[in-house]
Amino acid sequence: MLREIRPAILILILLTLITGLAYPLAMTAIAGVIFPKQAQGSLIEKDGKVIGSSLIGQEFKDDKYFHGRPSATSAPDPADSTKTVPAPYNAANSGGSNLGPTSKALNDRIKDDVEKLKAENPTASVPVDLVTTSGSGLDPDISPEAALFQVPRVAKARNMPEDQVRQLVTANSQGRLGGLLGEPRVNVLALNLALDRVAAK
Repeated sequence: MLREIRPAILILILLTLITGLAYPLAMTAIAGVIFPKQAQGSLIEKDGKVIGSSLIGQEFKDDKYFHGRPSATSAPDPADSTKTVPAPYNAANSGGSNLGPTSKALNDRIKDDVEKLKAENPTASVPVDLVTTSGSGLDPDISPEAALFQVPRVAKARNMPEDQVRQLVTANSQGRLGGLLGEPRVNVLALNLALDRVAAK
């Protein structure tokens, strides 16, 4: 019986070594050579200090900064470990809210967000990505329309001309990959860093 089982055991060990060890190590090494920045997490530095990643969003609340999409991620409640509390862009707990279109809590939250945004810029329609969360809760990008919607607030908070802020949005907008894949987008962290650089001059 051992004679019949031995080939199966050897194949299992061999495939485990190839697919579980050799292949991942080879892909990691190749990625490190071809895409060194991305392989290290697409980290963004300011004054020699890592302040974030271009792949994971951050929460900006101050009026002088562009805001990203809402995030539904959470973390354990420090006061009661059986409950959770909102923790926007918590990379350790990526996920959506799992609330559907018939959810009263979701509809109330979106209604409140739309009203706040309309008060901020009453002449423009509210872009959908400023009131809806992404599936991961970590989306670092917003649409160019969502960034342009926020221009009046940011310009007023920084005492800058709206045209100058609008030009920054345009300069930091990225198109579809190869002109085909994805949607036009603006990385919120990169845009806010560019804004800080211009304001510091």
